[in-house]
Amino acid sequence: MIDPLERWRKHGEKPDYAGLLTFGTLPYTQDPGELKGVDVAIVGAPTDDLVSDRPGARFGPRAIRAASCPPGPHLEAKVDAMAVLRMVDYGDAPVLPADPARTHEAIERTVGEVVAAGAIPIVLGGDHSIAEPDIRACADGRAPIGLVHFDTHTDTGTEVFGVEVSHGTPMYRLVEAGVVDPRRYVQIGLRGYWPGEKEFRWQEQRGITSFFMHDVRRLGIEEVVGGAIDVVGSGPVYLSVDVDVLDPAFAPGTGTPEPGGMESADLLWACRTVAERLELVGAEVVEVIPTAPGSADITALVADRIVREILTGLALRRR
Repeated sequence: MIDPLERWRKHGEKPDYAGLLTFGTLPYTQDPGELKGVDVAIVGAPTDDLVSDRPGARFGPRAIRAASCPPGPHLEAKVDAMAVLRMVDYGDAPVLPADPARTHEAIERTVGEVVAAGAIPIVLGGDHSIAEPDIRACADGRAPIGLVHFDTHTDTGTEVFGVEVSHGTPMYRLVEAGVVDPRRYVQIGLRGYWPGEKEFRWQEQRGITSFFMHDVRRLGIEEVVGGAIDVVGSGPVYLSVDVDVLDPAFAPGTGTPEPGGMESADLLWACRTVAERLELVGAEVVEVIPTAPGSADITALVADRIVREILTGLALRRR
């Protein structure tokens, strides 16, 4: 008779609703010494102190982990990323509520430990302001890096409601600081009513490439992603996914929902393709609010699958 306890201990074979809550039942560690030889580490960044609308993204990392499923082969790509890549869940950065500056320092330090070990961090947000410490850590020693950014908004504001550091300003700050190369920076899925002429004029002057939702509808997701890959080219690149790039029908639980967005199938394919075709040094999924009205676990579920598609793309690139 098979002893289930022994299988849990030796093989990690257990239901996803049992045991310690980690992404996809991955092994858990917060010891930097145990990152040696790891390919990918999941990091949580549970903060939403810098949002301009709905709060609640601080609960995103836990919800994404809870929505994640155990290892298994991707039925289309024919690869099990968790069998190809050595991965761990590195827990959450030690955020400090109501102190966004020290929270960002903690996130950058935690992501930096993963990068220093030679692993690729995939960060679970949290609001989109975490892009700044995430990308700074991933660009350390190799800046400027490229950026593929799925979002309803550009997040290139100089300020939001008079505040210079918020979830609407990280990409402006990263470009101005020389961390992101604007000529290798592509935005996909833009729509709605913000930002305005000032921000787009700044982007045009710096050579940032933008694909609006009307471009995605007109050209199709394959052509848009192919164009993005051509723009970014060779060299290190970061992937940032704000779930509000999706239509609220697919991701109702987010801080600034905007109708007319992407379908989940297109975004999942796009994330896998970007991870397979480009030299990814880090990625993030942000702005999941599991407590938003009407959300249930729909948004956390699609966020989990975004991460799984990124992992699948990395595995395909490795294979």
